[in-house]
Amino acid sequence: MKRFENKIWLSSPTMHGDELKWVTDAFEKNWITTAGENVNEVERLVAEYTGCKYTTALSCGTAALHLAVKLVGEKLYGQPKPNQGTLQGRKVFCSDMTFDATVNPIAYENGEAVFIDTEYDTWNMDPVALEKAFEIYPDVKLVVLVHLYGTPAKMDEIMAVCQKHGALLIEDAAESFGATYKGKQTGTFGIGNIISFNGNKIITGSSGGMFLTDNKEDADKIRKWSTQSREDAPWYQHEEIGYNYRMSNVIAGVVRGQMNYLDEHIAQKKAIYERYKEGFADLPISMNPFDSVNSVPNFWLSCMLIDESAMCRQVRGEQDSLYISESGKTCPTEILEALAKYNAEGRPVWKPMHMQPIYRSNPFITVNGNGRARSNAYIKEIGMVDVGADIFRRGLCLPSDNKMTADEQDVVIDIIHGCFR
Repeated sequence: MKRFENKIWLSSPTMHGDELKWVTDAFEKNWITTAGENVNEVERLVAEYTGCKYTTALSCGTAALHLAVKLVGEKLYGQPKPNQGTLQGRKVFCSDMTFDATVNPIAYENGEAVFIDTEYDTWNMDPVALEKAFEIYPDVKLVVLVHLYGTPAKMDEIMAVCQKHGALLIEDAAESFGATYKGKQTGTFGIGNIISFNGNKIITGSSGGMFLTDNKEDADKIRKWSTQSREDAPWYQHEEIGYNYRMSNVIAGVVRGQMNYLDEHIAQKKAIYERYKEGFADLPISMNPFDSVNSVPNFWLSCMLIDESAMCRQVRGEQDSLYISESGKTCPTEILEALAKYNAEGRPVWKPMHMQPIYRSNPFITVNGNGRARSNAYIKEIGMVDVGADIFRRGLCLPSDNKMTADEQDVVIDIIHGCFR
């Protein structure tokens, strides 16, 4: 096989031309600021699409998460003292298998993330582990949940646990815009929720994010904070800390031009997922799973998990990895190297947060076969492999770019077949 002449990307922006129309409109009207028709229209379109009452356009998904965490922290614990965060010293339950942008806002507000292990059915937060976490830390009142790779979590079970313990929920739906659970859009279940328009997401503005809520006061509060908390006065009056987090009218023009293509992108991503699933039917692997009865993912990234029996020996350090090639077996490192050799991009699945150097001392809750909760320290002591760590060890994200042709994907499938020979 020859190298791809044009690189096959993991997930790159797919532009259509409408984006330039609205960006040009911003230039022609000289609205090159964090206000304008594009910002207003993007907020309206997202609210209409998701069924959410109020949306606030922000500079990125991380900014939206920060303000969501700050908002809920203030609701729970009141306004903090000067130089303190709204979560000052308090614990927050958080998805473990995710990008660190999910977790960092908890630290921004001086809280401590307690990581909840993953389950195999959807690769999302395990409701059983969440229940055990409340038994260990009954005073926790905030849960931050991620819908990994565009796949909805077990929302009925997660919501039931939160309601039982009087906890509020924030949804990080950065990767799952357009995905639904029982017909309801992800990003609309929690008290405050976010989506992302980063360059590799299902639709993009090159950057940008959105806060979603059904509470007008909360939406107004987020909008105020995102524009440096200016008071309604004829001069610059400030009575609380603010941030420069509002979305640019230029970026909003790109998002506005993308919105009409969201369903088309989802259909393209789904076709990629299904071609992989069919192409790997004879291999000892499985695709990233979802609940086909209750949920419809947006299929943002197609991922694979190698069967334990087909894993060759692999060792990973902090930044490097080694493996021993074995006939009939392979590992994520070998597959990623093979893809790169042919000019195709894949990547490891998210390394769980409890394994990250910056968060290794944080509490981590998983459950073993008898349902008993396990701490991070206990897992290390007995050598037990938690679910997130196991998926990280055996899983990888496949090229999922919706501009990849079927023929190009067939070559990717052949490359991966070759790794098992």
